[in-house]
Amino acid sequence: MKRFIFYSQPDCHLCEEAESLLHASGLGDAYQIVDIESDLELLKQYGIHVPVLKREDNQQELFWPFDKAD
Repeated sequence: MKRFIFYSQPDCHLCEEAESLLHASGLGDAYQIVDIESDLELLKQYGIHVPVLKREDNQQELFWPFDKAD
C-alpha cells in the first residue's frame, strides 16, 4: 500500500531531484506519483509548489525543498 502521494509534473528538474531523494531514502515503493498537469484543480493548487509529498494517513504536505530527515 502506498503511504504517500508525490505531486509532480513533467520536465521538472526539482521533481526529478526529489524523486531521487525518495528512492535514496528507501521510499521507492511507498508513494504514488500524481502528475498535476492531468487535473486542473491540482494544477491550480500545486502549480508553483511542486514537488510536494503528501502523507496518506494525515494529509500532511511536505513542500520542496526537503531532505532525508524531513
